[in-house]
Amino acid sequence: MAHDFEAKLVAAEGGSDMKDAQANRRRFIKASVTTAAGLVAMSALPREVPGARENSRSGPVGDSQERQEGTPLVSRIRFSVIGINHDHIYGQVGAVLRGGGQLVSFYAKEPDLAAAFAKRYPQAKLARNENEILEDGSIQLILSAAIPEGRAPLGIEVMRHGKDYMSDKPGIISLEQLEQVRRVQKETRRIYSIMYSERFENAATVRAGELVKAGAIGKVVQTSGLGPHRMNPKSRPEWFFDRKRYGGIICDIGSHQADQFLFFTGSTRAEVVASQIGNVHYPQYPDFEDFGDVMLRGDGGMGYIRVDWFTPDGLSSWGDGRLTIIGTEGFIEIRKNVDIAGRPGGNHLFLVDQKETRYIDCGKAPLPYGEQLVNDIINRTETAMSQEHCFLATELALKAQKQAQKISLKK
Repeated sequence: MAHDFEAKLVAAEGGSDMKDAQANRRRFIKASVTTAAGLVAMSALPREVPGARENSRSGPVGDSQERQEGTPLVSRIRFSVIGINHDHIYGQVGAVLRGGGQLVSFYAKEPDLAAAFAKRYPQAKLARNENEILEDGSIQLILSAAIPEGRAPLGIEVMRHGKDYMSDKPGIISLEQLEQVRRVQKETRRIYSIMYSERFENAATVRAGELVKAGAIGKVVQTSGLGPHRMNPKSRPEWFFDRKRYGGIICDIGSHQADQFLFFTGSTRAEVVASQIGNVHYPQYPDFEDFGDVMLRGDGGMGYIRVDWFTPDGLSSWGDGRLTIIGTEGFIEIRKNVDIAGRPGGNHLFLVDQKETRYIDCGKAPLPYGEQLVNDIINRTETAMSQEHCFLATELALKAQKQAQKISLKK
């Protein structure tokens, strides 16, 4: 297994000699270097996107938003935005710009949100209404970070107008919406993509995917994904506290973890073993949920998910997001946003195999999702994410949300 893994790394580097790769590896161990240079082959990936990591105390600023000004490809598609109720839209736009998209227009019914977006992207025209964008035959892709309850209905309209769609997560907030979206997507053959940014737009998670594919930890047995978030109640809009509008904690931030579980275990069929939800700290918001966890079982492995809104103000990031991938020959731990009391910034990856423990700084690794999606739009392929995977991740989160037992703790 170790020999096969080294060979795959060498092949990824473009034909370097095996002895050179082994020599680099020995130098890494001897010098205790704590950068990705210790694994030269794993850093030899196409077109790096510049961008330093700075963690935010106050908001959900991740890789995608920080990297959005990276060097774009030549424009190959035209795209627009409808609905900017969450700042994730800036990461979505950044990914498509880097992938070769040209931002043409946008629409938001909230004047303050529209003004902020226009200031950020002065090249984009403010449309009079949604229909002006939907009926523009030159637009190929529409992005949305609207209030979650409206994302699926908008996506259905987008596909019926012959365009592809990228939604912020959660892209769908009920099993009824999911059934409708699946039916229209099958009828129209348009792309309905949900940006699960904790995988697509986090460089350490992207790198982990390549390591797992190369056999670095053998066969994956289980993923354990932790998604803590900071509450910031004073800065949250009214809809944020209404489960009918955001779908519930597992539907919302748990969908990230369901996506990663499917991706890293390679599962194409899966079930919810158990789930629970609760509001243990915010009684003033009775329709809000601040904790949830899930056990999953798939045909490729098992998974555990924990999500919450308990990140304290003392942390330098909005959440200490972590993912552990357990394999038969080792494990990978990703510290996505912060290495508490450790190295600065985010994108920390630790790999433990049968020989050693290694640290890989993934801060400047490329993020391929945007370019892959643009390619899929042009070529009608599924390289960024298969449609079935997109829907299955959502289905697991929705079923876990629906069947979850409610937590009741002693006062």
